[in-house]
Amino acid sequence: MANMMDYLDWRGDLTFAQAPFNEVDNLLLTELVYVDFTGIVPALSYDAANQEAVFLKTASRLFWEQHTEDEILGHISMTKMAPFVMKRMAQTKRFANVCLSSYVKDISVEQQSQFCALCITLDDNSLFVSYSGTDSTIIGWRENFNMAYLQKTPGQEKAVQYLEYAVRPMHHTIRVGGHSKGGNLAVYAAVSCSPGVRAKIKQVYSNDGPGFDEDVLHLEAYEEILPRLKRVLPQKAIVGMLLNHNAQYEVVHSSENHAKQHDMLSWQVLGASMVYEDKLSEQSIAIDGILKTWIAAMDLPKRRHFIETVFSILEHAGVESVDDFYHLKWKNVSDILRSQRELSEEDREILSSTWKGLIGAGNETLKKTWQDKKHSIKQN
Repeated sequence: MANMMDYLDWRGDLTFAQAPFNEVDNLLLTELVYVDFTGIVPALSYDAANQEAVFLKTASRLFWEQHTEDEILGHISMTKMAPFVMKRMAQTKRFANVCLSSYVKDISVEQQSQFCALCITLDDNSLFVSYSGTDSTIIGWRENFNMAYLQKTPGQEKAVQYLEYAVRPMHHTIRVGGHSKGGNLAVYAAVSCSPGVRAKIKQVYSNDGPGFDEDVLHLEAYEEILPRLKRVLPQKAIVGMLLNHNAQYEVVHSSENHAKQHDMLSWQVLGASMVYEDKLSEQSIAIDGILKTWIAAMDLPKRRHFIETVFSILEHAGVESVDDFYHLKWKNVSDILRSQRELSEEDREILSSTWKGLIGAGNETLKKTWQDKKHSIKQN
């Protein structure tokens, strides 16, 4: 089976002038933003006449002068392979001389926000604005959960501001995209930006990105963007099914299983296209039903209280990243257990009732699925 790395072998010798932008290019450019370009790619400039850029081949060289392969492979994050993707991109005619600019990496504990974005100018002078999904920080994961009770997150607001400043008068063709939370940010920015910027957007890519509060789906600008929105999910999608969607989706074949299908490097491609399946797996549909039933049973204050309680426990135990989970020591575990015991009676009740609600939602969804199957068998 082939993935985006194989695509670089097939199409890497063709410039964008020779072979127009396609959906696999979108995967590569939304993977690229997961590379930490701090100190390598120029930051976003608010002066329209003074925007510096660096070639991808130069950025790759500088990155690997500062990091070793063993260091990168030692990380736990699902996106740790992004620098290796970049390295291969830098060796191709298609991507070596694309220009990287306006890099932003903003992690705010106070705002509970993890925001990262990158501008990529192709050799056909089109602009791709790439938004990062959740990194390995707990702050990034908390922002994902905050979407369950906030109408808009700080990250979504930053995504809109970034798009407004990043698009310059010379940019006539714009594509916006992201993976995971980055897909959500890409859609939100396209919907919420000024009409002048929105008119320049040719395509929006949400690669297994979560949805929105219902209010967003009823906006006139959201309806305007829908025909230009490409939403892709793997067969056993979980993240991309969260919250609310109106957009149609296509199901890409993944070589991995379960949660690992979220990794775009597992998504199969053939030529300039992804390899698609007919439908989502029954497992994905069942999990989506369970989560939606669970969340719907909680009002917004309860959702907020539950999320704040869980993350306060993690904070107290000194867990700041996914790597910290992997390297948990007994002291951290004991801190977590002690934090639970020290919770107020109200907080303990919130945790207990919420977890019971999840179990109840699971039982209800599985029962309905079984009844639907029995009904279908009888009809046939």
